[in-house]
Amino acid sequence: MKILGLDLAGSERRNTGYCIIRKGRAEYGILHTDEEILRVVKKEMPGIVAIDAPLSLPEGRKGIEKRNDKHFRKCDILLRERGIRFFPITLGPMRMLTKRGMGIKKKIQRINKKIKVIEVFPGATYDSFGIKRKSRKEILRWAKKFGIDGSRAKTQDELDAIACAITGILYANGKGEELKGKDGTIVIPKI
Repeated sequence: MKILGLDLAGSERRNTGYCIIRKGRAEYGILHTDEEILRVVKKEMPGIVAIDAPLSLPEGRKGIEKRNDKHFRKCDILLRERGIRFFPITLGPMRMLTKRGMGIKKKIQRINKKIKVIEVFPGATYDSFGIKRKSRKEILRWAKKFGIDGSRAKTQDELDAIACAITGILYANGKGEELKGKDGTIVIPKI
C-alpha cells in the first residue's frame, strides 16, 4: 500500500513537505498549492494520507473563525496528558492551517472515498521515539531504521513529511494508536 505523508503549511505560499512511500521506497520534496497536492494524490492513489494539520474542530465550535471558549478537541487533551507539546488549533496561524487541513481532507476524499485520511503530528512521533524534534541527525538515523534515506531532504518540512509517512506506515501495520474523541482523532505511534 502506498502512504503519503504531508507536512501541510497553513498557506499555499509556504512550503508543504510531502513524502510518498511505495514498495519500501520513499520520494519526498516540497509542494505549495492544493492543486499540486491533489495532483500527487491522483497520480499515486495512496491507501493512506497522513497529514500534519488539524482535520476537525473542537466539539461545540461552529467554525474556526467563530470565537468561543472551545479551543481543544478530546484528542488534543489526550496528547497534552501524555506531556506532548503542541499549539492549540485556535491560535493565530493554526486557524489557517486547520481551515486548510479540513479543506484538503475533503478534496482528497472527493478524489476517492477509499483513501484513508488521518491526522498525525510529527512532534508526537518524535517524542514517542525520544528524538529531538529539530535534530536532523537524529531524524535521519531514525528514518533509516524504517528503510528511508532522508539525506537529500533540504528542509525540516521534508523531514516532518517523512515522519508523517512513517506514522502512516505504523498505523497501516497496526502499530499506530488513535487518540480520539467525538470531535477528532490524532494517530501517534504505539510504543
